[in-house]
Amino acid sequence: MIISYPLIKPKYYKSLLIDLLNFIKSPKDKPSIEKSTTHKIYDTVGLFFIKIIFSITLASLLQFIYEPENLTSTSMSERFAPILLLLVGGIILPILEETTFRLSLRFNPIYFALTSGTFTYYIITKAVFKSRLSLLDETFWFRIIIGIAVVLIMYLVGRTKNIKIILQNYWHKHFRSIYYFSCIGFAWLHIFNFELNLINLLWLPFLTLPQLFSAFIAGYTRIAFGFQYPLLLHMATNTLFLSLTFLHLD
Repeated sequence: MIISYPLIKPKYYKSLLIDLLNFIKSPKDKPSIEKSTTHKIYDTVGLFFIKIIFSITLASLLQFIYEPENLTSTSMSERFAPILLLLVGGIILPILEETTFRLSLRFNPIYFALTSGTFTYYIITKAVFKSRLSLLDETFWFRIIIGIAVVLIMYLVGRTKNIKIILQNYWHKHFRSIYYFSCIGFAWLHIFNFELNLINLLWLPFLTLPQLFSAFIAGYTRIAFGFQYPLLLHMATNTLFLSLTFLHLD
């Protein structure tokens, strides 16, 4: 079937939003319709446009009400030259975050192990050492080693026949909760981008709304199309906003 430029048709975006909202209301661990690679690419690009419009609109509204400083963006801008910033912020961090929050939406022992390892790295970096994911400080190699150790342990555990069956059944039975948990976890952990004070914690659900919407889209595309699609979507979003930051600085 030949697609005739759907990205310029308003009805196409309406259809995309309906599919997305239907999935959010009733998430399933398998795609409802198998689509061609061409369809997947068009849908991913369309969702990227929807995500950008939503993010910019929401950010514009929030800045009139409350806009705390994003400490992560400030820290990265100070530590990295523009090219390195694009590499870290536009490629490395999206790989880390997508592996942590989206890869294991479809259960597989190696996916489960990688997610466990990156999630451990994420938590001990942010909550234990109160550091930055990309910061090469005195704790960096310790955090990396712990993450790798967790990957190896969870892979050995997850590939054990009985445990693998238990986990597969659990994923299928509780996928709805797993999807919602991954979305909320992804969004709310971004509170570490800001100073952890009472006001920011109270504003948590509102400050992280753009990330929550992004997570809904990423989870949907991961299940419907495959892991590479939310990963590329995440990379494109980060690269776009980092590039806009450079223009603003100029």
